[in-house]
Amino acid sequence: MANIRVRFAPSPTGYLHVGGARTALYNWLFARRHGGVFILRIEDTDADRSKPELVTAILDSLEWLGLSWDEGPFRQSERLARYREVAAELERLGHAYPCFCTTQELQAKRARAEQERRPGKYDGTCRNLTRSERERRSAEGRAAALRFRVPDSGETGFDDLVFGRVAVENREIEDFVLFRSDGNPTYHLGVVVDDLDMKITHVVRGADHLSNTPKQVLAYGALGAPLPMFAHLPLILGPDRQRLSKRHGATSVGAYREQGILPETLANFLALLGWTPPGQKEIISLDEMVREFTLEAVSKSNAVFDPEKLAWMNSEILRRLPEERLLSLVQGELESAGLWRPAFASEERERFRRTVPLLQTRARTLKDFSASGRAFFADEFDYDREAVGKFWKDPGLAGYLGELAERLSRLDPFDAGQAENCLRGLAEEKGVKAGLLINAARVALTGQAVAPGLFDVMVTLGRERVVARLRRAAKVLREGAGADVGGAG
Repeated sequence: MANIRVRFAPSPTGYLHVGGARTALYNWLFARRHGGVFILRIEDTDADRSKPELVTAILDSLEWLGLSWDEGPFRQSERLARYREVAAELERLGHAYPCFCTTQELQAKRARAEQERRPGKYDGTCRNLTRSERERRSAEGRAAALRFRVPDSGETGFDDLVFGRVAVENREIEDFVLFRSDGNPTYHLGVVVDDLDMKITHVVRGADHLSNTPKQVLAYGALGAPLPMFAHLPLILGPDRQRLSKRHGATSVGAYREQGILPETLANFLALLGWTPPGQKEIISLDEMVREFTLEAVSKSNAVFDPEKLAWMNSEILRRLPEERLLSLVQGELESAGLWRPAFASEERERFRRTVPLLQTRARTLKDFSASGRAFFADEFDYDREAVGKFWKDPGLAGYLGELAERLSRLDPFDAGQAENCLRGLAEEKGVKAGLLINAARVALTGQAVAPGLFDVMVTLGRERVVARLRRAAKVLREGAGADVGGAG
């Protein structure tokens, strides 16, 4: 395992999806485990679909996940001369030939093959053209692609660290294109040239590339180059056991980041989609992964992406975050939501420090701090309609909440124990259950049916806010008289 060199090579035709992120993670873990080099390469030769802003988004997502690269990012679009050089060498050695078939001709042949229920592989029309025929077609101005000349017989195979021995008979492999007629290299040429030039020792990528690999093995052989080790990772499926796609919801790293998922959660979750650490631990840090990850332990069975497990894992990791990191993350979320006030960093700093841990125990994502937890950071919030319908039904609540506000305004000291005694004493006097006032007051103070313990909430908000919110709720109840008050606040 000396001099390990691996690479992650995304195409900037879309955002970094979870399958690509897992591939990057496994490459990174393998490199870090063995003191190797993790290289980032951008496969951007598709000029029509590749976009600079997507490159930036991919880099941002990798950095957010904590996957720093050692070399790169290298861009294929800057290496076109090198691909032409290797293509010319393959043609000179007789391993490649120009193909003058037009797109329309190829489409017609594939259509006929489909009608006749035959494989739609290229039929070799241009494979054995004489030199003079090639020169004549070139002189006529006919554009040519460059195809690899696959051997007529035998088989091509390789040993995969996950799937074992994989072999395909050469007659099943078509003469694949190395260079398109528009002058751009195909994936099969670019990936081999890049991996050779960058001295890649292990190619770790998704199982969807298994069928591509024999073609690349042929190219390695034609160039007289040794093969890297291959490890193809199982596919990631949705809960319905179909290939993960947009119909299953979010599929990009950026989308999960926007939903309030932590980077360590997503890395932890993705790592377990195909790999089981020793002891079958479910919560595992990047440092632990580096110590324990092996490609041999990767399963060949497809993995299932379970959104509920991701949410559970995120809540578990949220609860374990050190205070300062949590405070920093919550500040970022509040800033994004427009709820951050400079006072939280100065005179209200202590209240902010008390509030965040109070919400931490119930939060599933960072978004919960600015959504269900909004009332802890802003005085403007809505009352949840279901909570109002469930807990604000008693006709006497306007009076009860108003009286509770008056008594709390005179409470000294204002602490959780005294606040509870005050509320329970009022309930006893009015002949109602304490739960009626507790639930109603919770909605009044937080807008939610579910929140941390009411009396801890009171102390965290402070006497002034508690009294003001109870009075506001009493006013809403009087004016609403049981009507629609769900949007008040």
